[in-house]
Amino acid sequence: MWISKIKINNFRNYELQEINLEKNINVFYGENAQGKTNIIESIFLCSMGRSFRTNKDKEMIKLNSENAIIEIEYQKTDRDGKIKIELGNRKNVYINGIKIKKLSELLGNINVVIFTPDDINILKGGPQNRRKFLDIMISQLKPNYMHNLNLYLKTLEQRNNYLRQIREENKDENLLEIWDEKLAEYAITICKYRNEYIKKIKEKIKKIHNEITDNKEEIEIEYITECDNKDNFLNLLKSRRKLDIIKGFTTKGVHRDDFVIYINKKRLDIYGSQGQHRTAILSLKLSELNIIEEEIGEYPILLLDDFMSELDQKRRNHFLEKIDNTQVIITCTDKIDIENKNILIYNVKDGNVFKGGN
Repeated sequence: MWISKIKINNFRNYELQEINLEKNINVFYGENAQGKTNIIESIFLCSMGRSFRTNKDKEMIKLNSENAIIEIEYQKTDRDGKIKIELGNRKNVYINGIKIKKLSELLGNINVVIFTPDDINILKGGPQNRRKFLDIMISQLKPNYMHNLNLYLKTLEQRNNYLRQIREENKDENLLEIWDEKLAEYAITICKYRNEYIKKIKEKIKKIHNEITDNKEEIEIEYITECDNKDNFLNLLKSRRKLDIIKGFTTKGVHRDDFVIYINKKRLDIYGSQGQHRTAILSLKLSELNIIEEEIGEYPILLLDDFMSELDQKRRNHFLEKIDNTQVIITCTDKIDIENKNILIYNVKDGNVFKGGN
């Protein structure tokens, strides 16, 4: 799988830009705030239907413009395709010229793995970061997962609203059973998917991490959930009903799930060094890359935003050794050369892209 062309119009700081890409490694270099990350964002948007930087589509539209258009042409082993996204008063998504009705139809057309400087927070930050990592990976492979997750979140919002009505308006709390049943139904499905993919990560990450650390570190992952059995989860919701009413929100569910990484039997988030965090996230991303390749039969596109700043030379080289047969799009501040690799280099300056670094 690879992207052959990107066209962006009034997107972020770009007025009109067309970029042709190579099958292998594409490097976009330039000073900060010139528009390098915007290119990666446009690809991610066409893959997932949303940005990894903002929840507001309007923030992606160029200042003083009413709409933005992003078009990407891509090739897979079995077909070519074209994604077009229009941002304005509403978001319109087209696949091969046909407007889609549900965003879940977009998922899986262009598979990506993204690596940004903020990804260190997947392991160092709160559980929401780790859930987001799982959600992005699984939804690309199983669009039904995102459908169930959206239904769960909608039901959760409705339940939370009713909890506050019980507290403030003395509504009948027995009616919560309607939302509890639906919440449990969606939660069990989501939990099943997450458990399945945590298992796949476990199978990949040990070998990868051993190689990166020269067998000095053993990595393990534990998934933490209370939603893998429907009856148990319903009983849990019932037992915490009084507390949920007092707080005005649902205190248990897959929206609270987490996973924990251990290095040599010690929790990484508590005892891990900065270097161990970086190595672990590297192992996690390579595991994601391999899982997607195994599932769809070809490697996803690898997006490395400001990649070089987060890794030392050894980790950088090891990472690049693992990505043969993968289209890679790298942004960095300095022009780089990678040994034994076919590279296309672009210089990015003030919303303009110049081939060859001129």
